[in-house]
Amino acid sequence: MRILIADDHPIFRAGLKEILIKQPDVESVGEAADGLMALALARKERWDLILLDITMPGKDGLEVLQELRRERPRLPVLILSAHPEDQMALRLLKAGAAGYLTKDKAPEVLLIAIKKVLHGEKYISEALAQKTALYVISEAPELLHETLSDREYQVLRMIASGKTIKEIGDALFLSARTVSTYRSRLLEKMNMKSNTELLRYAVEHKLLD
Repeated sequence: MRILIADDHPIFRAGLKEILIKQPDVESVGEAADGLMALALARKERWDLILLDITMPGKDGLEVLQELRRERPRLPVLILSAHPEDQMALRLLKAGAAGYLTKDKAPEVLLIAIKKVLHGEKYISEALAQKTALYVISEAPELLHETLSDREYQVLRMIASGKTIKEIGDALFLSARTVSTYRSRLLEKMNMKSNTELLRYAVEHKLLD
């Protein structure tokens, strides 16, 4: 099989590649250092699986995943992230990820996850599966940030990380006016009035890197 690693940390990519090329059924391993490169390689070459990080320059993992789902709906994407499961996993699974794995897991767990998603199954940890089941059973209300669209959620995290409207627009290839519109919408949905409130909320719910 052919696997593409999309991650902006060279040392991590090198370690992951070394693990993968030792597997007898792995034909080749490609590397992408950012979201734009990941999309370019996904469009140019044939892959059986993409291992995708979340926080990357150019386009982040969520944007890359959304575009891949539109253009390569049958290509499985396994998220491999430093973000704890309770921050991003459910949103990414809903967006079409085949699974979610945190980077602190052992190589053996990664190989199990890869095998599972290549067989058309979803991979999530037992802890996340239990949390999801309990959430459904209890019919717990959504947290405020879970009511946001994917783009609104991106803007929330970027505002909370201290980026200006212009910086957000440049990063997401949006006009300042459009970013301001997203900011207004998310403030309304979350019943907040300022960036300070957004920052406090993001810190309390561990939404930042």
